[in-house]
Amino acid sequence: MRFRRRLQPNARPDLVPMIDVVFQLVVFFMVSSTFVVTPGLNLDLPTASAAEPVAMTNVVISVVSEDEVYVNRERFSIDQLNAAISDFVVEEQLASVVIEGDSNARYDLMIRVLDILRQNGLRAASLRTREAD
Repeated sequence: MRFRRRLQPNARPDLVPMIDVVFQLVVFFMVSSTFVVTPGLNLDLPTASAAEPVAMTNVVISVVSEDEVYVNRERFSIDQLNAAISDFVVEEQLASVVIEGDSNARYDLMIRVLDILRQNGLRAASLRTREAD
């Protein structure tokens, strides 16, 4: 007597668990990655042996020269910076900013930028640097 199988063997792999895992990985990497708001400037940041990570804020000020000061992606001169910062303070209710200064930028220029920030009520400014090798 010969027995017949009622169920046919299922040789196809189930793809649903694999798709779930891949989707969770994609979501994990999207959430855990940080996005930098800085413009595509090639700044030579000064080095510091005790450099610490800087908390990201809505406004990043990049100082290259007196004629080239960037607030996020918009270019201003040092004379136009006061009006630009006051607009950002009113629109976004800023509490702190990040300042990136080129290593060739003059010291008095950085002090002028900090002075403009203080005139607009911003007391918390972080200076971004590179870690020393």
